[in-house]
Amino acid sequence: MSRLHIRPRGTHGKVHNITPQSAGWGYVGFDLYRLNPGETVNDVTGAREVILVLVEGRADVQAAGQDWGELGDRLDVFEKTPPHCLYVPNDSEWRATATTPLTLAVCSAPGQGGHKARRIGPDGIALTDRGQGANLRHINNIAMENEDYADSLLVTEVFTPSGNWSSYPPHRHDEDDFPRMTYLEESYYHRLNPPQGYGIQRVFTEDGSLDETMAVKNHDVVLVPKGHHPCGVPYGYEMYYLNVMAGPLRKWRFANHPDHDWIYQRDTAQA
Repeated sequence: MSRLHIRPRGTHGKVHNITPQSAGWGYVGFDLYRLNPGETVNDVTGAREVILVLVEGRADVQAAGQDWGELGDRLDVFEKTPPHCLYVPNDSEWRATATTPLTLAVCSAPGQGGHKARRIGPDGIALTDRGQGANLRHINNIAMENEDYADSLLVTEVFTPSGNWSSYPPHRHDEDDFPRMTYLEESYYHRLNPPQGYGIQRVFTEDGSLDETMAVKNHDVVLVPKGHHPCGVPYGYEMYYLNVMAGPLRKWRFANHPDHDWIYQRDTAQA
C-alpha cells in the first residue's frame, strides 16, 4: 500500500497517530480517537498547537487550565451540522471524557504561543457550497486564514455528494512563494456514507515524479506532501473529509493544474 495511504489501527482507541516524523514532513500532525462513553484521553501539546474536532459525539473537555464543559452535538458526521471544536495552544494540557460514542480528531502543527485557548464553532461555522455540477461540495470552514484562530493550523470539513468530485480541479500548494503560492502539507481524514463505500484520491505532480491513486475507505487518511490531490466518490455514496493544513505561512494560496484550469475559469465566469 502507498506510504501516503494510512489505514486505521483497529476500530477503538487511538486509531491514527500521524506525526511529522512518521509522515516524513515538517508541520502537520493528526491523531484520531474512537471512544466509548466514559473513556478518557489526555495529552500535552508541547511545542505544538492543537485543534480538537469533535467529529461525532459529545465529551467533557478540560484544556489549558479551564473546564469547557460538555462539547459536541453532532452524533453522526453526515448530519452536516457545524462541529464543536477547541483550540489548545502549545505548552498546554487537554483532557476529553466521552459522554456518548465519540470520534475525536486531534489536528496539530507548530505553535508559537500567539493565541489563547478558545472554542471554535458551532456558532460562526456555516455550511457553504463550492463548485458546480458534479464538482459541487459543501464546506464547513473551521479555522481558515480569514479567522485569526491559530498560529499555523488551517482546518476545514468537506462533504462531497454522491457521484461528485472534490478538491477539483486538481490544485497544488507545495511552493513557498507567497503571494503566488504557499507551501502547505495536508492530510485528509475520509468518511463514507453508507460506511461500506469507497472513494478515490489521486496525488500527483506535473513532472510525474509522484503519481499515486488510492481507493480510500471509511476512516482512512491520505497524506499530501506535494502535488495535486483531487478525490471523488462513486454514485450511491457520499464522502466526508477533514482537512488539516500547515506550513511556514498560515495562508492558503494554490495553483490549479494548467491542463485543467479551464474548468475553474469557466465555472468562475458562470458563477
